[in-house]
Amino acid sequence: MNTSFLFQALVFMGAAILLVPIAKKIGLSSVLGYLVAGVLIGPFILGFVGKNGQDIMHAAEFGVVMMLFLIGLELNPHKFWEMRKAIVGLGSIQLIGTTLLLFILFLLLQWDWRMALAVSLAFSMSSTAIVLQTLKEKNLSQSVSGEASFAVLLFQDIAVIPILAILPLLETQPNIATNNQSSLFADQPAWIQAISVLGAVAFILFIGKFLVVPLLRFVSKTHMRELFVASALFLVVGVATLMQAVGLSPALGTFIAGVVLANTEFRHQLESDIEPFKGLLLGLFFMSVGATIDFTQISQDPLMIASLVGLVLSIKFVVLMIVGRVFKMSSDQKFIFSFGLSQVGEFAFVLLSFSNQIQLIDETWTAKLMAVVAITMASTPLFILINEKVIEPYWGVKTIDDKPPHDTIDTHYKVIIAGFGHFGSTIGRFLRANNIQATILDNDSDRVNLLRKMGFEVYYGDATRLDLLEAAKASEATLLIAAIDPPEANQELIEVARKHFPHLTIMARSRNRFDAYEMMDMGVKHIYRETLYTAVHLGIDALVQLGFRKYTATRQGQKFIQFDESALEKLAKSRHDMKDYVLSVKEQIQWQEQILQNDLKLALGQTDISWDSEYLRQTFTQNQSES
Repeated sequence: MNTSFLFQALVFMGAAILLVPIAKKIGLSSVLGYLVAGVLIGPFILGFVGKNGQDIMHAAEFGVVMMLFLIGLELNPHKFWEMRKAIVGLGSIQLIGTTLLLFILFLLLQWDWRMALAVSLAFSMSSTAIVLQTLKEKNLSQSVSGEASFAVLLFQDIAVIPILAILPLLETQPNIATNNQSSLFADQPAWIQAISVLGAVAFILFIGKFLVVPLLRFVSKTHMRELFVASALFLVVGVATLMQAVGLSPALGTFIAGVVLANTEFRHQLESDIEPFKGLLLGLFFMSVGATIDFTQISQDPLMIASLVGLVLSIKFVVLMIVGRVFKMSSDQKFIFSFGLSQVGEFAFVLLSFSNQIQLIDETWTAKLMAVVAITMASTPLFILINEKVIEPYWGVKTIDDKPPHDTIDTHYKVIIAGFGHFGSTIGRFLRANNIQATILDNDSDRVNLLRKMGFEVYYGDATRLDLLEAAKASEATLLIAAIDPPEANQELIEVARKHFPHLTIMARSRNRFDAYEMMDMGVKHIYRETLYTAVHLGIDALVQLGFRKYTATRQGQKFIQFDESALEKLAKSRHDMKDYVLSVKEQIQWQEQILQNDLKLALGQTDISWDSEYLRQTFTQNQSES
């Protein structure tokens, strides 16, 4: 097997490029694609990665290190204080409940109580990397389940500090440093190791506030971005090295460093500089997890490992469902929350390795438990997929339990506005200011209540449902303004309206030109891209600021929109052939720019001052002063 760095880099990138797009294409998470890629190139199938994948696991863990640093950066004290009840409440119930039930299970399996406690604490952790990545891909980060998951993960990340301090106190005999032990305190008594944990944390808090911030200020004055990037990486690597030197998790140290820097002026700059490295290395981490699944251990005792995997996932799922019920989550959110966090996380690798080093767990059990951790991590994308494809559609849990039925609509107008967020409410206010009333429908009960307090007559309900459109008298209306977000729901509304109310004139909101293409295929003639008109309006104001007359700038903006909408119809035909589409776009842009530039030359040679009230005012003032 070729072990050179370049060869292994080629293998990892090739496997990711091949398998991740396939996973995404068939509707799976990219995380699962990375995991499968790791299994394939691992030592038990193709053998491109060395023994148990350990030769790349250390590099891969750096992705988790960077991710925890960025999470810490996002957790400024104000946000932490706002989330304190969710973090402490959700997190503590999950951690204590899971640890207690697993501890009882392992005692029933006749494990030593110290080993049982150490493994229970390790298995109570969930994967921050996998959960956050999956929630982001599924667009669930801002949902109830997404915010609850973040709170639990954050509590777990913080809880690792006292857990690492407690574990050395469980050992029954002095710890003998091994060849692999790099901790400066490995041969010290347990109480000294516990103090070293807390001391390292305090040291990071100190240097973060009094040394790192002044250093970043000094570097930023050079105005050299590459030097600031180097400083950010130096900070992450330095803290990780320090934590590793005292026998702690590098990811834990960088998380604390991120929290320290969260309230400084460098927060956003650090985020943008480190984000690209984090994404690449996280993918490597997921592949490493797949490569570390020890199929030898699994084949030697498959029944025991399968039983452990099933029991651990079941216990964590039940505890999480109870937590969701205690905090009154809806059924769909409880399932997403429970499936998402039911796996064992990457910190378990750290805790199990640490427990092995202090002789709480022997080598054989450590290898088996590592396999259990990796298998549970690999199961998460599958469980999320099962929830989406099986539980939500067929068990009817997608509807939130406490969601009220749609309102009874007792007023009917010729105009129906579906979706009354920022986009729809602007249209509604404009029409009302011109004495045009509309039947307004929205599917967000909180927003409906707020808008009613503001004086709007808004009805709660899902406008994509035929019965609601019938209740709104769509059969008697003239105009339907489809302004729902996301675009998929808006397209569903258009499809229902065109099928059952073909007489309606539909004016549709589109997020971008590709959404517009889909609507054009559906036969919609009046499409309004939400980014186009605002962007052109800004461009008009920019021209005025640069010395153009108001009338000229406005006319150029109107013609730009006219040409762009005309080009949209032509480009829609070639969008499925990307090569042809790119060439067509390039031709349309060149043609549009040439027309506008020629028109501008003519306009600059004219003396037309229409619409330019500022020019008239200045001319009048000048004439008055001269006379």
